[in-house]
Amino acid sequence: MTAMSALVHDHVTDAIKTPALIRLEPNIVLIRFETLKVYAALGAVRSLLADGTVRKGQTLIDSSSGIYALALAMACHRYGLRCHIVASTTVDLTMRSQLEILGATVDQMPPSDDLRLDQRRRVARVHELLERHPDMHWMRQYHDPVHYVGYAEVAALVARALPSGPLTVVGSVGTGASTGGIARSLRERDPDVRLTGVQPFGSVTFGSERFTDPDAIIAGIGSAIPFGNVDHALYDRIHWLDFVHAMAATVGLMRDHAVFAGLSTGAAYLVAGWEAARNPERTHVVIGADTGHRYTARVFARHREAVDPAGLAPREIASLDELALPWAAMDWRRRRFGIPVQPSYRKERVS
Repeated sequence: MTAMSALVHDHVTDAIKTPALIRLEPNIVLIRFETLKVYAALGAVRSLLADGTVRKGQTLIDSSSGIYALALAMACHRYGLRCHIVASTTVDLTMRSQLEILGATVDQMPPSDDLRLDQRRRVARVHELLERHPDMHWMRQYHDPVHYVGYAEVAALVARALPSGPLTVVGSVGTGASTGGIARSLRERDPDVRLTGVQPFGSVTFGSERFTDPDAIIAGIGSAIPFGNVDHALYDRIHWLDFVHAMAATVGLMRDHAVFAGLSTGAAYLVAGWEAARNPERTHVVIGADTGHRYTARVFARHREAVDPAGLAPREIASLDELALPWAAMDWRRRRFGIPVQPSYRKERVS
């Protein structure tokens, strides 16, 4: 047996950003993070400091539903910056306590079940604070492409771990920076790398805003407002899932593979299973953005209510007009939003 070497990190951000790669099925690999958005925050802060956009001691401000807030607070802690978070109503006591101990000041929105209202309130509050404090720098995680920068490092990790064979990246869309940044960097090595995005019903990002899923506030998957960092032309396939399906897969991931992860990871795992069965020649890399701690009460404590994911299947659609609950899938084919879909080029597996 060879001796294992241990790496001593200079800051906790270097330790927690390191993912674990876990083979769930022969052609499904999970890349699991404690908090994926450390890459976005570190990459953005380093870039902004390097080009002189921000300076040490300055206050960085942004709106967040949770994991980006903590990542930004950690990056500010590391690089000697102040941090102000306008927090979603979904930010719990555990997250808020960590932010405050790290020195971040926190504005939290009042309780609300309306994700659109919550996001609009947060953006309005950011504008109000910027008017009062013009020296603050708004990070604009939803719109500033500087948040793509850090994900090139994730792509390099994937390329080293899976050096041969066709790849499909599967992950929640969210701000667009993680899936977009990873896929864009991987395509510099192999243009055939595919990207499959996951959305909740009710998100404006890929046109499902006319639907309502009252149980779903799935942080990190969709949006109630348009995000400038979403490059629709990077995505080959899109899946829309409701909360029941995401919960079933998240509980199933824990039951079948002992992986404790958030709803966005569970949703991506369900989608990857469907895609991998139809494209067995491709390795499907599932992005596991965070752990399941935020979902203990809403998901894991209710595990007996979860349906069996093995019996779930999407409705394949050709246009957004056909979109319907509870699970739909569509060939997006790297087109801009609003451009009509042409006949599909995908080769379906014949069973």
